Amino acid sequence: MNIVITGASGGIGFQTAIYLASKSKNHIFAISRDKKGLGKLQTQFDMLKEKGRLTIIVGDVSNKDFLIELKGEISKLTNSLQAIINNAGMLYYKPFEELTDKEWENMYNVNLFSPVRLIKALLPLLKLSEEMLNTKFRAHIVNIGSIGGVMGSVKFSGLSAYSSSKGALSILSECLAEEFEPLGISVNCLSLGSVETEMFRKAFPGIKASMGPEQMGHYIGDFTESGFCFFNGKVLPVSISTP
Repeated sequence: MNIVITGASGGIGFQTAIYLASKSKNHIFAISRDKKGLGKLQTQFDMLKEKGRLTIIVGDVSNKDFLIELKGEISKLTNSLQAIINNAGMLYYKPFEELTDKEWENMYNVNLFSPVRLIKALLPLLKLSEEMLNTKFRAHIVNIGSIGGVMGSVKFSGLSAYSSSKGALSILSECLAEEFEPLGISVNCLSLGSVETEMFRKAFPGIKASMGPEQMGHYIGDFTESGFCFFNGKVLPVSISTP
């Protein structure tokens, strides 16, 4: 599978990329603006005994010009994609009344509009994907959301911008699943609970997360490769604790 994953320089994205790249059938396009983090990813990949292919691409997915360049870079190496994992995200942990308009714009730009633009830019490559595992779906878009963006879940102070942007991503996933079904493209949203990452520590200082990024990375990787056989247009909570 040819798979694009954003936010691959650390945490969940890093572990997902390594897990998927360890399989000989996969070619992973790992994207992040953190060149140093991607360098560490490349180093760890090089140490794997069995592995597929890894292409690291440094760039900011919130930059429209970069997304145009990205499609060109990927197209040089393959004529189709089987999956996109929209993992890149950002978080401001601030009371509502202290959040500035610019911070709201930044949050929605990274957590919602970047996935929108990335999907739009790479949609032609997804359309060209061949049939996978004898299902009606030929490609899979996995949006990484948050349990805080799920209607009816417990909400926390200081996360109004983050949770609402992830809620919007959930609805986007449901809408695109309906629109892309005739194209053979499945779209799902994994709404993650607590994972030991820098983002979680910022939102919940002093609280221990219920699992580590490696565990979650393996789960996301497996879901990306086969979840489209069982789900489409679903917002799936992945959480065993609150938070």
